Amino acid sequence: MDVHINNVNPPVEIHLLQGCCREAERADLVALGLDQLRTALPEAFHGHLVALAEEIRGSSRLLRDLADRSQIHIDRVPIVLNYLNVVLPCLCRTLRDITTYYEDKTMSRETRWRKMYNKMTEEAGGLPLPQRFVLYNHFLSLLKQLLTRSPSFDLNTLDTLRTRLITLREQRGIPPPPLQVGPLVRQELMSLTVAQDPNAHWAEQIFSLPLPARTALKHLRPSKSYGPYFPWGHLNIAAESKILFRRPFDNDKISIVVFLSSVDQSPYLLIRTIQEGNPWFSLHGAHELCISREGSALQLKRWSRTEQCSKLWAALYFLTWEEMVLFYCTFVALKARNMLTVQIHPNEFKLQREKRLFQAQIIDDGYKHSLIVYEDLQTRGIRLHAAVWEGELRQCPVWTAFVTHQSQSPTWLSRRSRHRVWLKDAQLYVFCKTYRQENMRQNKSGAFEIYFVSEEGATRFREVFSIASGSPVSSEANVPGGPLN
Repeated sequence: MDVHINNVNPPVEIHLLQGCCREAERADLVALGLDQLRTALPEAFHGHLVALAEEIRGSSRLLRDLADRSQIHIDRVPIVLNYLNVVLPCLCRTLRDITTYYEDKTMSRETRWRKMYNKMTEEAGGLPLPQRFVLYNHFLSLLKQLLTRSPSFDLNTLDTLRTRLITLREQRGIPPPPLQVGPLVRQELMSLTVAQDPNAHWAEQIFSLPLPARTALKHLRPSKSYGPYFPWGHLNIAAESKILFRRPFDNDKISIVVFLSSVDQSPYLLIRTIQEGNPWFSLHGAHELCISREGSALQLKRWSRTEQCSKLWAALYFLTWEEMVLFYCTFVALKARNMLTVQIHPNEFKLQREKRLFQAQIIDDGYKHSLIVYEDLQTRGIRLHAAVWEGELRQCPVWTAFVTHQSQSPTWLSRRSRHRVWLKDAQLYVFCKTYRQENMRQNKSGAFEIYFVSEEGATRFREVFSIASGSPVSSEANVPGGPLN
């Protein structure tokens, strides 16, 4: 593993954030152990066991998420250290106690579960065991909001939960935490915790929208990153950088955080992997990476200055085709609109293993766009893809929409005029700040309107989705040379 270490005496914040990753790993193992215990017990016990395991997995996700985001908001880490030092020892003790109970082979499995649940509920003053993790997770969620300056953050609620955790520590015989861990917190940092960001970025919304379908990809392998790696706190990330989104892979063994640097307003990708229980990070700007598809994975490659060649930086395997498409389009749009990008290879604008069924020029929210219908050769999934028609951003993704079983309905697509087609229940994922899809829904039914430059384009678009045709056939409108011609 290619690593870079500059500090042999890491400060307390590194120990605590590494503790987040270690406890996340422990939580995953405990949840797996509870799953195995459940399979050996009557169904009457399954409800509580499932609820407990899911809450524990939630703790794991929150802990890793907090550690990942702290790398971007490193200037605000001191704010959460004292709170982390309250919850981590308590959470660790709970996980260890659960492990002790379900590994006790002197008792039957049913007795192990009954004793675990009843004793641990009793020692917490009557708080049911699954609810203990609800408490942990609520507290960790608030720490994430505190770290990232979420407008939803409530300091009063955080302090109330802290008091409950201190009580729980006392009930378990855990010594009280020190009054101060790490550097003193400047008051101005706390005053920024509820600042509202008026300039929400389009990429923040992409992965928060529900998927209309989940088309499984096959031949999955573990995702992998290739470095070079740095330990926590050793990357030069500007203060006040803005996180756009975070995507976990392989049960959060690897994650990618995409953020805008506050220095140059350019997008960067931070990848985190776990080695021997410790987090390691690697960082590159979108302008420094190239993207391509290999089967069910998206590959990100970087240029090695020392070896003067392209090298694999990450291979990310996606569970669903829809998530792969969204990540690909988001990356390409961020890179294309980045002021630091010198050029993009034409191949990056085309997601491999997709067949173009249709293409025509449309007028979309006042812009000239190319509308393409793609079919994925692996999953047979179909999507609409709008791209910039001309200019410097030619071929840059503007939006995509997945075609689901709803397209089989005779009311899904309707021809409204020679040039206009309406689509019902079309969910757009938009990769552009200026595009307003609501301008294309100015009708009583809220249908999405597509205005084709040529009448033939509207006709052939409808033919592609003709129910009578069975499966889509390749069709291109007779229009002047478009972005992909």
